[in-house]
Amino acid sequence: MKGAARLAPGTPSPAPAWAGSDPYAAALRSGHGPLFLRRTDGWLLPLEVERWCARADAVDLEVLDRCEGAVLDVGCGPGRLVAELAARGRTALGIDVSEAAVTRTVRLGGQSLRRSVFEPLPGEGRWDTVLLMDGNVGIGGDPRALLARVAALLAPGGLLIAETAPVDVDERADVQLVGVTDAHAAGSPFPWARIGTRALLRRAGAAGWRSAGQWTSGGRRFVALRSSRPASSSAEPPNSTAVISSQRARKPSADSPVTPA
Repeated sequence: MKGAARLAPGTPSPAPAWAGSDPYAAALRSGHGPLFLRRTDGWLLPLEVERWCARADAVDLEVLDRCEGAVLDVGCGPGRLVAELAARGRTALGIDVSEAAVTRTVRLGGQSLRRSVFEPLPGEGRWDTVLLMDGNVGIGGDPRALLARVAALLAPGGLLIAETAPVDVDERADVQLVGVTDAHAAGSPFPWARIGTRALLRRAGAAGWRSAGQWTSGGRRFVALRSSRPASSSAEPPNSTAVISSQRARKPSADSPVTPA
């Protein structure tokens, strides 16, 4: 989720208006909602805070079983997926713009960095798998720009697994985060997208991605895509030492990791 102005494809996003908002941070710290995305016309989308803050469930585990090599979880939230991958001994890094999300991920045993996907990241062009779960394919309100950014993060032939909307939709809207239906939202509206499987496959195909599968599990829908970026002889896969070192290089700030208290 990024700032309020819509961005041209490939344009780095500013810090999102909601990054320090009380409703989001409070929900992650408590482990429960209510929390909603509210469009400017008043429409509400409930967010599944309890599921995000629980351990990875059976549907999540199916997704993680499909991951290849080193995994980057974009918009990792409270870190259930990164923590599960770490417990499996996998190289994995979560990124999120929320300090509360990063803190919780690290406390669960996962590696996490407080940063936007549109900012410089460790291992660019060398990740084997990128995850866009829990609606994060909507980050920035422009799926085309996000697909282009993910392609730059992945190694040639790398795998993107995205969770799509449970309905056939392709929409962009300005939204705010609210803790209860009648509360005032924190911060300015920011652009967000909801996109279903059919629309994502159409957009991805136009951008040169190859379909690697689609499935439904537990009422949730997923798409797997392969990057068609050509190989570079200088690219090397990320490794756990490099990921961890990149996170410990600086003190915690808006662009650096948060370590356990």
